[in-house]
Amino acid sequence: MFFVYAIYNTNNQKIYIGQTEDCEKRLVAHNNKTFKCSYTSRFDGKWELIYKEAVCTRQDALKRERQLKSFRGREFVKQYIPL
Repeated sequence: MFFVYAIYNTNNQKIYIGQTEDCEKRLVAHNNKTFKCSYTSRFDGKWELIYKEAVCTRQDALKRERQLKSFRGREFVKQYIPL
């Protein structure tokens, strides 16, 4: 099982969309800045999981990730941002 997820940084009002096998572990990695040269490590503040979707294969996860990164996909994800 794979997951497509969206995380949100309230300090900088940024969204990141990705895919993984373990959302909780990946969220901890984003918040600990484990990925030194990544998009999420550039911003201070805590990343919060705002959206998660399960898919069967990694290929499906990559396909769905591309959809969510499109303009319409980002508009869909923005509805999950806490006010």
